[in-house]
Amino acid sequence: MRLSEGIETYLMQKRTEGLLFNHGEECFLSFRRQVGNVQLSQVTARDVLRFLDERITSTATWRGKYQLLAQFFAFWTCRRMTSEFVMPPPRPAVRQTFVPYIFSRAELRALLRATAQTQKPKNLIDAHTFRAFLLLMYGTGSTVGEMLGLRCSDIDVRRRTVSIRSRNPSQTRKLPLGHDLHEAVRKYIRIRSRSGLASEYFFTTRNGGALLISTVNHNFRKVRQAAGVIRLDSIAQQPRMQDLRVTFAVHRITSWIRNGANLNRMLPALAVYMGQVGLGATEKYLLMTPEHYRKQLDVLSPKRGSTRWRDDKKLMAFLNAL
Repeated sequence: MRLSEGIETYLMQKRTEGLLFNHGEECFLSFRRQVGNVQLSQVTARDVLRFLDERITSTATWRGKYQLLAQFFAFWTCRRMTSEFVMPPPRPAVRQTFVPYIFSRAELRALLRATAQTQKPKNLIDAHTFRAFLLLMYGTGSTVGEMLGLRCSDIDVRRRTVSIRSRNPSQTRKLPLGHDLHEAVRKYIRIRSRSGLASEYFFTTRNGGALLISTVNHNFRKVRQAAGVIRLDSIAQQPRMQDLRVTFAVHRITSWIRNGANLNRMLPALAVYMGQVGLGATEKYLLMTPEHYRKQLDVLSPKRGSTRWRDDKKLMAFLNAL
């Protein structure tokens, strides 16, 4: 069997099963063009490696193409159309080192102010809605999905609580609203009532429709850019809306450490508050707090006479703004 025929038959089978995407087909067609329409049994591991290394790509892309070709040759080996094919050694997986962005309180204020600048009349979401969305998401440490699914019936203004729905109904949690957050929610409800919207969803588009995650993510990128919040470290991913949840946790832990709270008691409470299971779910946030780096700061900034890093007013102002 020729390679061309083998690829076409394989692709037809995968299309029938609904198990192949467009980029998969492109991979096989590129492979055929490079190797040529030789007999399937004549393809070697060196041919595969030369194809994979032809262009400079990320390790993830390289491994994706590798898996596609490995499955192709396993398909024909099982049908005895070729002898057992030995693939070249795969590249080792790259460990993910992404670290969420922690917004400072100054940046949070800038984001909230920027909603008024970016949410123009042509936008699906008005400024008051998006500001309340971001504020309640940060103030409760909720996920984007939990905010999108929030119903009007989930807000109890009189008791000052909000019920955060989970995919598992038994994990729905009722959270108290602090004074400032409660006032912000009441203000949004008054504005919302004047618009005459009758939607069951608490946060909606201007015409009362349910918000989509693509819409809020698009709006957040505009707000973040208008607020001038950018990431300056080596990580390419810019601050995301879901980082508000991580920021909430880090800010709470930072405040407890400064006030001398017992973290053995507070971390389990934080896990329950955020709808997470186990202490380990919140311990990761402990590693992101500025206090975690104070020993490193002592090492990097050794005592010079009577001056230590704690005496650097600009540095301390930065830490206190986190």
